[in-house]
Amino acid sequence: MNNPIYMSCLDIYTSNSKTSQLKKFQKGIEMVKFKIMPLMSWDIFMTYYQGRIVETRKRVELDQVLSFARKFKWKNDLKKAFANNDYEALILTDKNQNIIWVNDGFKEMTGYSKTFVLNKTPRFLQGKKTSRKTKSRIGQNIAKNKPFKEIILNYKKDGTPYKCEVHVIPLYNETTTHFLAFEKQVV
Repeated sequence: MNNPIYMSCLDIYTSNSKTSQLKKFQKGIEMVKFKIMPLMSWDIFMTYYQGRIVETRKRVELDQVLSFARKFKWKNDLKKAFANNDYEALILTDKNQNIIWVNDGFKEMTGYSKTFVLNKTPRFLQGKKTSRKTKSRIGQNIAKNKPFKEIILNYKKDGTPYKCEVHVIPLYNETTTHFLAFEKQVV
């Protein structure tokens, strides 16, 4: 009965017992002293747990994008695109760059809600210090329907500027129908 698991279960059981019943239990049980677990053990567990949460979230996001892929019959290898890109935010736009879907990471990164951004173009994130040259390069690459990476200065909902690495891939069936942007904040 010295097993810590049994003691934990017994603690739960006896917490609802009357005092007289509790004294009977205590007479027949040898109390076990436990060593306190170092905080490092909890940190290791939490790091693992956090990693699992991120993996699950990314798997759900891939599934959501794959459901769009089935609907629009895209021929892209999206599993490979997800495997090769580190991101915080995902933005899916139509050919005219109107946002049709963003992931939860988009709100975390920018402060804008999913409903607010629908049918807007990602240009609403740009501001007075956003480079015209960068905006021009992005526009040219989108017009060419070719994948590209850029770093652009965007602005959060509260007005805070941040540098954003954007990797955009055109999504196509016979022609390009949509664009998917993998985005992350960079220093």
